[in-house]
Amino acid sequence: MDELQQTSGVNGTSTNGDSESQPHKLRSRRNRGGWLACFFISATLTGMMIAGWGWVANLIVYLVGVFNVKSIDATQAANVINGSTNLIPILGAVLADSFLGSFRVVSVSILSSLLGIIILTLTATLSYLRPHCETGSSVCHAPSKLHLAVLYSAITLAAIGFGMVRFAIGTLGAHQFDNPKDQASFFNWFIFTMFAAGVVGSVGIVYIEDSISWGLGFGICAAINFVCLVIFLVGNRFYRHDKPQGSPYTSLARVIVAATRKRKLLVSSESKDYHHEINDGENKDIATMPKRSFRFLNHAAIKTEGDINSDGSIAKPWRLCSVQQVEDLKTLIRIFPVFASTVLLCTPLAVQTNTAVLQAIAMDRHLGSNFKIPAGSISIVGLISSAAFIALLDRLLYPNLKNLTGRWLTPLQKIGTGHVFNTLSLVIAAVVESKRLKTARDNHLQGQQGGAVVPMLALWLFPQLIVVGMGEAFHYPGNVSLYYQEFPVSMKSAATSMISIAIGIAFYVSAALVSLLRNVTGWLPNDINQGRLDNVYWTFVLLGFLNFCYFLLCAKFYRYQNLQQ
Repeated sequence: MDELQQTSGVNGTSTNGDSESQPHKLRSRRNRGGWLACFFISATLTGMMIAGWGWVANLIVYLVGVFNVKSIDATQAANVINGSTNLIPILGAVLADSFLGSFRVVSVSILSSLLGIIILTLTATLSYLRPHCETGSSVCHAPSKLHLAVLYSAITLAAIGFGMVRFAIGTLGAHQFDNPKDQASFFNWFIFTMFAAGVVGSVGIVYIEDSISWGLGFGICAAINFVCLVIFLVGNRFYRHDKPQGSPYTSLARVIVAATRKRKLLVSSESKDYHHEINDGENKDIATMPKRSFRFLNHAAIKTEGDINSDGSIAKPWRLCSVQQVEDLKTLIRIFPVFASTVLLCTPLAVQTNTAVLQAIAMDRHLGSNFKIPAGSISIVGLISSAAFIALLDRLLYPNLKNLTGRWLTPLQKIGTGHVFNTLSLVIAAVVESKRLKTARDNHLQGQQGGAVVPMLALWLFPQLIVVGMGEAFHYPGNVSLYYQEFPVSMKSAATSMISIAIGIAFYVSAALVSLLRNVTGWLPNDINQGRLDNVYWTFVLLGFLNFCYFLLCAKFYRYQNLQQ
């Protein structure tokens, strides 16, 4: 907008406006950003997280109770939806960095979320948009194709908005500061806001949906979403806007193509035979000689006739890359085995998150005589546990451990500790489910129409969820630190979303594994009181143990590239 204020003379003669435009633009940039801009950004994030968790946390209950979807099918649908919301941030990052900028991505995301939640509200308020049950009978009709088309269209739009807005708005917030300390402080508040708003949405709005009406609960989500859009747009005059810089993924693809094209060339041991990136003045290290690992990729940086223009620029981008670009791709290849273990680490947790809701539905959720825990809110126990233990570790354990040993825990050590706690949580879950099934058998509750509530308090689910939170307090920050510090400079935005991508893939993997178990075993019938969910948990305990062994092998051979021990 500032550029529009520049003036120029007629017939090529410049006026004083040209000379004054640069100072004006600099003053305008200095006046933008800072904590005032972050007030609008944080308010938007808070509302979007409350609205998002308000429908996501209770989705399984809505599918089962209102749309008459079978319980295991509902968990499968939730796995796919949760997977999508965690994979979509990378799409938002690519669009923001390469084409649109963070502001436009956040704006479009909020609009998408608003439209999706409005349609979701209509499915809860208009009777012809959902299946119905016969009056005075327990017979309920399955949803029609129209019902499912409208429902999943709403969920898709809402999931796209909820998934993309989180990391895009975090990038926009960090861009409001020049000082790294201020950026770090913003990220602390950013993470805290996500946790706190998630708890509010998962408790407050879910309680309204369960106790008053689904239409009112979803309507509140839509209203909050609309207010967020207004707040975000009003704050536009205070934001610093980041400019798209082009996709770093193109350069990675160029390395593979160039190395393939030059595969017959001999790999040189002299630096002069390779193309070197020119340091643009930023404080970063530029590789001058390719490392011996993955030597095939070194072909991409070998100079041949016609590759370089007279001014030193690359004449054929898909035949020549810099040494730094080659090393950036190697870094991603080295870290991929660790990333794969993170996917397998999150897979059992994805299953446990949704099956815990099914267990809660079939258990006594009363606290006293007047309050009943909403089944969809059971997952907030893990959320609260994660937030509490992250603070505890950051303020007490890590500093004291540093004083005793003289060393901080490395990211891989944190991730490994998370593996142990998460596997332990599955053991606890299997034991608790065995007790729940025994109680159901003792009270002859198996095989009843619609499933029966077992006389066992849902509080029994809390220990496994608390241990899940403890594990996430270790491995979640550990993964973020590892990717952020090891990823190429050009991919720092993508680095912070890698844990989200791992979780997203894990939900899809968990859906596939659950489908496999349903097809080859009888452990997961529609009524979990007749199933063997405990065997499912024991299966994932074994998977977790094998994955932990695989992770230890990866950690043994991994060498940090950028992290100083």
